[in-house]
Amino acid sequence: MSAWFLYFALSGFCCLLYETLWLRLSMAQFGVTSPSLSIVVSVFMAGLALGSWLVSRLAPRLANLDPRRALLLYAAAELGIGLFSLPVPWEMRTGGAILTKALNGQGPFAWYAAALGWQTLTLLPCCALMGATIPLGMNAIARAGMKGGRTSFSWLYLANVLGAVVGALLSSFVIIEILGFTRTLLVAAILNLLIAALAFFRSRRVQPAGERMPETAATLSATPGPGQSGIQLLLFSTGFCTLGMEVVWTRQLTPYLGTVVYAFASILAVYLLATFAGAAAYRRFGSRAPSPLDPAIWGGLAVLGALSLLAADAGHFGGTLALDGTGWHLSKEMIVRPFVAIAPFSAALGFITPQLVDRYSAGDARRAGAAYAVNTVGCILGPLVAGFVLLPNLSESISLLFFLLPFVAAALFFFARGRIALLAVEAALLCALAIFPKSFEQFYPKAQVLRDHTATAIATGRGPNKQLLVNGVGMTVLTPATKMMAHLPAAMLGHPPRNALVICFGMGTSFRSLMSWGIPVTAVELVPSVPKLFGYFHRDAAQVLASPNARIVIDDGRRFLQTTNEQYDVIVIDPPPPVSAASSSLLYSTQFYDLIKRRLAPGGILQQWIPGGDRQTLVAFMRALDISFPHILILRGFVQGFHILASESPLPLPAAAALAGRLPTKAAADLIEWGPRATAEAQFADTLHVVVNMENAFAQFPSVAALDDDLPLNEYYLVRSLGGH
Repeated sequence: MSAWFLYFALSGFCCLLYETLWLRLSMAQFGVTSPSLSIVVSVFMAGLALGSWLVSRLAPRLANLDPRRALLLYAAAELGIGLFSLPVPWEMRTGGAILTKALNGQGPFAWYAAALGWQTLTLLPCCALMGATIPLGMNAIARAGMKGGRTSFSWLYLANVLGAVVGALLSSFVIIEILGFTRTLLVAAILNLLIAALAFFRSRRVQPAGERMPETAATLSATPGPGQSGIQLLLFSTGFCTLGMEVVWTRQLTPYLGTVVYAFASILAVYLLATFAGAAAYRRFGSRAPSPLDPAIWGGLAVLGALSLLAADAGHFGGTLALDGTGWHLSKEMIVRPFVAIAPFSAALGFITPQLVDRYSAGDARRAGAAYAVNTVGCILGPLVAGFVLLPNLSESISLLFFLLPFVAAALFFFARGRIALLAVEAALLCALAIFPKSFEQFYPKAQVLRDHTATAIATGRGPNKQLLVNGVGMTVLTPATKMMAHLPAAMLGHPPRNALVICFGMGTSFRSLMSWGIPVTAVELVPSVPKLFGYFHRDAAQVLASPNARIVIDDGRRFLQTTNEQYDVIVIDPPPPVSAASSSLLYSTQFYDLIKRRLAPGGILQQWIPGGDRQTLVAFMRALDISFPHILILRGFVQGFHILASESPLPLPAAAALAGRLPTKAAADLIEWGPRATAEAQFADTLHVVVNMENAFAQFPSVAALDDDLPLNEYYLVRSLGGH
């Protein structure tokens, strides 16, 4: 059985890598929108369910295989995973290019429908083979008559989760930063091929079986015993609730952990590590484990799940919020909050889930495949309900309590008189956890809060101290820098701009400033609630939006560029902070700038705002721009950050007075509305004061490459920072 543990540990490692990498590849081609992300996750989980279900349907034929052929069939599945995974990056890029050309100017529904179809064809074969591996492995173990066959699911499940834990830690914290996405995917494919080779060579040492399986395995497809009729419903509920709660956990903890890759990786790692601990405990207890049909078990699960309400309480564990959008750093909160919120509940589920499948299947691959498929279907539906039904309409706390209801219902269904006292204690604890903790929103008692399927947006503050937060993380404030982002490129054109595009709406300041030029302005924003807060930050918002020149599009900025046929004289990009935020490189990479060039009118100017970052990240940004555009001008902002102007045409640097003279009267008044200077000329003079020399920056870091979709240096920086490079 030790060889099987190795196979499935490596397989779990690869599976985690594939899901992470495919998700990112999809973002680059099809957008960082909730529907796009849901498509990838749903196809992935649907493939797992399909593979498990197909094996369960083929069980009568599999039961006639001798041990050698059963092992070879498992090896073939691992070989197929490795081979099908190799062309995925190419297929994703090809799909993005084909859909961009075919659906140019079409609406989002056509885009998402086509993206679903393409990614289903791309990912489903590989995912179905992944789902088939556990029941195929169980069948091979049963055919060989190995000891422990009746609990083989939990053994393979334990190995799979251990591999996923290692994959979550190594991929996010080490491997991707060193190798990039494509080469990391190649590593996973090679490992799958290695598993196939190991299983193949092992099969050569297996003796063909007789006409019948050993007696211990021959009885494994017996009809379920008493008390098992509701196990499939329990497995569906555990998958549905756990994956739905993962979405809620992420929304709850983001205000404290931040938006960088390492914060999300920490949540996933804690979840998987706790699941492994629970599964290991089940294997350790074995037949001495308490019955999964005990009502106290399910009541206890509800209490453990409610601990995340305590972990998300702003008054506990220091109460520090990531208000400035700063990057990830190790702290007490980074350790304590995820463990309190996730670990106890996940460990309990890690104990119960394999126990339920073992009890239901008794080692029979057919029944295990069906049970695993049912659990996976729950895993598909849970995130969809959380992201598109609950969180857009309810608070994180209420959404979490919704996912605890099935556990409460199970406790009541399996109610036993001897457990009255224990159930009463659990009910009291659950009520206390539901009532007393408070969310981070208590910091903003007079704030305006809006929710949607993407995020929770908060507008807070008064006068010049107004602030926009998304999922508790500070995005932007009222600052003259956002006005300069609009007026500087418009004035640099040398002629009045005919139109403009703003990617990332934020408070709407740059959009409002460009509207003062009297031209058509399109703004693209990912979070639907954010533009609805425009009026909180600007008193004339309703008047601005009433203009026929104003247009706001809810979409991923990159996806919008792929599907529009319009060209713009001015494009302003102000990605949300920090520069290390997860997926932010998709708005700084060479591939992104290739899209920008297609949407710039002849002589048009791109204005890229960079709020700061470490020097290597800034050099990577500059190199990406330098590769993409022949003419670049970098100015240090008079408030903070850098204004980067890029164009296919020369960018001569006019005097401040000349720039000020090009402003319409309304635009000049807008530029100095918040100071700090009294005239537009003085405001421009402050901005033009420091011109950054790119060649000097490149000479300091000659080994830093241009930022690329495949190797996002700004997002993955832990190895670099620990090594002092």
